[in-house]
Amino acid sequence: MASSATVKLPASPIEEGLGRRFWIKFRKEWTQALYTPFVVSLAAGNLKHDTFRHYIAQDVHFLRAFAKAYEMAEECADDDDAKVGINELRKSVLEELKMHDSFVQGWGFDLPKESTPHAATVKYTDFLLATASGKVEGLKAPGKLATPFEKTKLAAYTLGAMTPCMRLYAFLGKELEAFLDPNEGIHLYKKWIDNYSSDVFQAAALQTEDLLDKLSVSLTGEELDVIEKLYHQAMKLEIEFFLAQPLAQKTVVPLSKEHNPAEHRLMLFSDFDLTCTVVDSSAILAEIAIITAPKSDQNKSENQLSRMSSVELRSTWGELSKQYTEEYEQCVESVLLSNKVEKFDYEGLRRALEHLSDFEKKANLRVIESGVLKGLNIDDIKRAGERLILQDGCTSFLQNVVKSEKLNTNVHVLSYCWCGDLIRSAFSSGGLDPVNIHANEFIYENSLSTGDIVKKVESPLDKVEAFTNILQKCCKDQKILTVYIGDSVGDLLCLLEADVGLIEKQKQFAEESSSGWKGLSGVLYTVTSWAEIHAFILGS
Repeated sequence: MASSATVKLPASPIEEGLGRRFWIKFRKEWTQALYTPFVVSLAAGNLKHDTFRHYIAQDVHFLRAFAKAYEMAEECADDDDAKVGINELRKSVLEELKMHDSFVQGWGFDLPKESTPHAATVKYTDFLLATASGKVEGLKAPGKLATPFEKTKLAAYTLGAMTPCMRLYAFLGKELEAFLDPNEGIHLYKKWIDNYSSDVFQAAALQTEDLLDKLSVSLTGEELDVIEKLYHQAMKLEIEFFLAQPLAQKTVVPLSKEHNPAEHRLMLFSDFDLTCTVVDSSAILAEIAIITAPKSDQNKSENQLSRMSSVELRSTWGELSKQYTEEYEQCVESVLLSNKVEKFDYEGLRRALEHLSDFEKKANLRVIESGVLKGLNIDDIKRAGERLILQDGCTSFLQNVVKSEKLNTNVHVLSYCWCGDLIRSAFSSGGLDPVNIHANEFIYENSLSTGDIVKKVESPLDKVEAFTNILQKCCKDQKILTVYIGDSVGDLLCLLEADVGLIEKQKQFAEESSSGWKGLSGVLYTVTSWAEIHAFILGS
């Protein structure tokens, strides 16, 4: 959609630049773009010609609006360098419009001489041209923008509505470039991907962000907030544009698209530590123990369980942590060295992970016998859980899942965490009481932990056993789709048993339907954020 200019590559945007800051803030939106059916099919190279032709025809309307908006922004800018930069970008759009027909002939079809803009196209082009005309909430009428400063402000607003489009296309170009495998023949849409992944287009996207920063340097905080709103709105309209492209073919995204709650059930499983959380739960429990421990033996009250002092606890926790880390790495390394295989072997992997399971149980026993878990107050644990920081997007995704009336979903968290109360409090604070927790549990006396735990989920084998038991109790008259989200070796068996294991992505999947998912295929899928999980499973 956006166009590139033959310009000198500007310096990378500074971390504080508006474009960079807004791009990071609105990660959820641009991740959704990557998982729209149109982009997934384009990436796979099997997007139908008619759909692509429709997209290109709509792109003409976008380019015309872009050229006009650049022209209007150039007129408003009072900085000569900014004027030159905007003019270069505008010329590149005009050049692309001239070559559009020859550009698409490589795909074996011609564009219609005239096409009616789709409603989603009109929403963005109207929004962009209205912004360039000064029709921005809180801004004076266009005719009253008399001073150079007021006009420069309008140029900044216009660039704010264009920058996300340029950055999004530059991002998609680079992401889709990974699908151009020379060993798999010619990708049908290689020319499109090459254009947006090229150094020239990447430079144009950077230049647009640089111009936005230059034009915004003297704006107030309130005016910068206006630019942020324009940026966000433009990004959302761009996503709507991708979603509006007509697809006759089936795609697997979003995963819930073909879900019929009367006939289907989505069983969603997730690990907890470092999958849902930013910090491992053992570190949280250690901190509670140290903070609430007596400063010395003399400060212990008669009704307290016998506990180490805070100094002793800190030292003991440090030793336990160091020993665990060293022995864990040795255990995993020995498993890998002794179990090299040429092809996927689930049973072989399961046997190998028996050694890791033995290690995890011995490590837990060492912690229990050390006494470091003794004397923790359940109220302190619950408060810590309520304040526990979860990964960005985790809570909102789970809230959407459990509250959706369109989904028939059960959510289960399988965790090695020593204290299920910590997990329950973390989710309860986000209104996620329906989430089922499967973890170990503290034993309490008078609200204080005794130092012992009820051992339920200590190892990879315990996790997969819990996973299997849950599925065996499911309603048998519904079609079950299982999804497991994990991040470590301890999750591998569950990831592989699930129909969809989210850890490593396979390229060619756009033509499959949800009925094609199956466990023990040996295929896992990589996700980099909960925003990506949200886009893959729920869509926009």
